[in-house]
Amino acid sequence: MRETIDEILIDGRDLEPPEPMLRVLAALDAAQPGQTVRLLLPREPLPLYPLLAQRGWRHDTVAQADGNYVIHIRRADSGAGN
Repeated sequence: MRETIDEILIDGRDLEPPEPMLRVLAALDAAQPGQTVRLLLPREPLPLYPLLAQRGWRHDTVAQADGNYVIHIRRADSGAGN
């Protein structure tokens, strides 16, 4: 039996737009029940947020001291957040 990883990590800090968004959307399409996505970026992905909501996902965004952002993405029915 194959073990499911609980979190899909996407490090988009060295990627040019729209590549991080495309990778996130692909990860969401492939995500198994209970899986979340953690996205690392050097800017806040404001265009991504409405797309997440339309697809039934929520996010929590945390600005880091170094100027990067960590965005935790999970299914809307799995807990609190935006």
